[in-house]
Amino acid sequence: MPEPDKSIGQKILNFFVKAEEPGVAAGSPPVQTATTPRPAAAAQTPVSTPPTPAASSAVTGAVDPKFAEHLANVLAQNNPPGPDYFEFRETLRSLANLGLSEDKQFQAAWASFKALGGSNDVGTLTKTANQYIGALNNDRDAFGKSVDAALADRVGGLQNEQKRLQTENDALAKQLVEIQQKIDANADRLTAIGGDINEQSAKITQNRQSYETTFAHFMEQIKRDLAKITQYLT
Repeated sequence: MPEPDKSIGQKILNFFVKAEEPGVAAGSPPVQTATTPRPAAAAQTPVSTPPTPAASSAVTGAVDPKFAEHLANVLAQNNPPGPDYFEFRETLRSLANLGLSEDKQFQAAWASFKALGGSNDVGTLTKTANQYIGALNNDRDAFGKSVDAALADRVGGLQNEQKRLQTENDALAKQLVEIQQKIDANADRLTAIGGDINEQSAKITQNRQSYETTFAHFMEQIKRDLAKITQYLT
């Protein structure tokens, strides 16, 4: 297909995006490329990570200048030579401010279209319009695949990391519970050991004292007997 007229993309853009629409600069020329624009390039905009189900919110779209220019270029690349649906629509658009009823606008645009060398067969308009619809649908399919790939790559990777970190946190939390249980058990044992130390110390000290008292008693008896032996037998 021959290279489209550089102005056709802007004309197509103006057909679908009104200059007064917020955030859309219909007067700025679309970026022209030598080949059919790749939908994947339009999908390079960052894809927001979907929130968890509990925090999900509705996502609404808006007419975006870069996508409007991209789709206008898609249509420009598929614009065949000679008058077709878009030349008819350009004529129809020029009649919008003349105060004509809608049917009169279409009839006048059709007459002008034929006068400019367009086909006398209305089927030409519907056929080429459907061809543009097909081109847009093909681009949408390709764009959808690129979005799915971006979601799988970026969001999928983040979700995998999220699961890994959650699993790691669960394991650490379990370890913390086990550690706390061990600390509590040790604390109980330390308290019991403290009581046992006091009890055993008291028992051992008592036994020592009893031993020393008994030992002194035996020593006193023997020494007394020795004194008696010396006194009475020598």
